[in-house]
Amino acid sequence: MNVLALYDIHGNIDALEAVLAAAPAPDLVLVGGDAVPGPFASATLDRLAELPTRWVRGNGEREVAAALEGPDPAPDDVAAVTARLSAQEIGAARATPLGALPLTTEVDGVLYCHATPRDDAVILTRLSPDERYAEALAGAGPLVVAGHTHQQHDRTVGGTRYLNAGSVGLPYEGDGAARWLWVSDGVPELRSTPYDSQAAGRRMKGVWPDAMSIDAALVAPVPALEITEFFEQRAQQAT
Repeated sequence: MNVLALYDIHGNIDALEAVLAAAPAPDLVLVGGDAVPGPFASATLDRLAELPTRWVRGNGEREVAAALEGPDPAPDDVAAVTARLSAQEIGAARATPLGALPLTTEVDGVLYCHATPRDDAVILTRLSPDERYAEALAGAGPLVVAGHTHQQHDRTVGGTRYLNAGSVGLPYEGDGAARWLWVSDGVPELRSTPYDSQAAGRRMKGVWPDAMSIDAALVAPVPALEITEFFEQRAQQAT
């Protein structure tokens, strides 16, 4: 089976269209979480609905579903504010099922998850020590595909190979190009697609409050290592 794995689209419909135009025709589109929240959430979900998809839940889907209830978020809580915005845009009928998506799915012996097989928010970076990978991937099998950190990488620890597919919509790679993964009969290949990411980012900023993330990924991309070091510090603080 030919699988097109798309992670961390974050409502960037322009990046999604660029990848779909560049990729070969897949048998299955594996949506690896965090298709939302994002500025063009409805358009993104509509486009994905036209494809033969299978989904796993990202922290973004979980947070959007949860945002349907509860008090208004604090204005400085960007994650909560954006989750609420996407929940309001797509409505309860579409948001609620996102929170019930599975944490993992397996295709041709490849285990797909958003961050790790047991948690949709654990941070594993290019700089994380093998010990953290071993703990997060214990019992996971020979090949795990994930996303979450918006950076592609490939690490083997023990008997498990861990591939980060990168981000379609907000890639922290220093060049704005959309990242994705092609998996043919269980054999993965990391890929990227250049497009007019600066124009896409400016369009996103016109309707979306998280300008910092959009700038860092698309409009004025921050060097990849700076983002990796930032996420690694967050991961260390969480342990």
